[in-house]
Amino acid sequence: MSEEKIIHIDNLNVKYEKTIALQNVCLDVYKGDYLGIMGPNGGGKSTLLKAILGLIPITSGKIEFVGQDINSIHQYVGYVPQFSSVDRGFPISVLDVVLTAMLSIHPKPFYRYTQSQRELAYKQLENIGIKELAKRQISELSGGEFQRLLIARALATNPKILFLDEPCANVDPSSRAKIYSMLSALNSTVTIVMVTHDLNAVASQVTSIACLNQTLVYHGKPELTSDIVTSLYGCPVDLIAHGVPHRVLHTHEEGCPHD
Repeated sequence: MSEEKIIHIDNLNVKYEKTIALQNVCLDVYKGDYLGIMGPNGGGKSTLLKAILGLIPITSGKIEFVGQDINSIHQYVGYVPQFSSVDRGFPISVLDVVLTAMLSIHPKPFYRYTQSQRELAYKQLENIGIKELAKRQISELSGGEFQRLLIARALATNPKILFLDEPCANVDPSSRAKIYSMLSALNSTVTIVMVTHDLNAVASQVTSIACLNQTLVYHGKPELTSDIVTSLYGCPVDLIAHGVPHRVLHTHEEGCPHD
C-alpha cells in the first residue's frame, strides 16, 4: 500500500428520512489498500459503499476521489453488490452480463458490442475461471459461480478501485476460498474496499479494517481487540475463527442484543 490517498471522506452524514445511517464518518483510502469494512447489521456498511459510489444522496459532509473527474468516476471504479440484491431469474447469459459493464452511461438504441469488447469480456471470464460458462443462463449458476460473474463484470472496465459488498455471503467454503485467492491476486494492481462479516477475511486477507456502527469506531491494522469489538457491537462478542488462533472475549451480559 502506498501513501497516495485516492478517497477522502470528511464528516460524512447520511439519513433515511429521520433515521441516521451514518454520522460524522471520516475515512481515507490509499492506493493499493485492501480495506475490510466490518460492523453489525444495520451499522451503515452498505450505505457507506453506496454513498461513495453516488448511488444514494448524502446529507452532509464530503466524499472526494482525489485527482479524479467526478463526471467520469464510473470508469474509475468497479462495484460488486450484495448477492441478494441481484435478480438471478432475469433471462440473460453470463457473457451478456459482463458486456453490460461496457455500456456508456447513455447507450444508444440498438447498440451493438464491438468484437474487441466481446474479446475483453471473454478474457475477464477466463481470468475469473468461468469462461466455459459464457453461454449459460445466470439462473443456472451456483452461488460461487454467480459471485465470480459479478466480480468479472466489475472488472470489465479495468477499474482502479473495486468495491465489494459481502462478496462471499451465501457461498460455499470452496468457492469462498477461490474468491479470496482471486481478490488477493487482484490487489497487486487494484485497490479493494470490501464489506464483510467474515473474520477469516479480516485475519488473512485485508491490509486494514474500518469498524463501522453508524460512526467509525476504528480504522487501522486488521487487529481486533476486545475494546474495539465492544465499542463496535455495544457489548462483548465471542469471536471464533477457523485457521487462525481463536480469541474468546468476555462473557456476554444478559440481554445483550448481539448474542
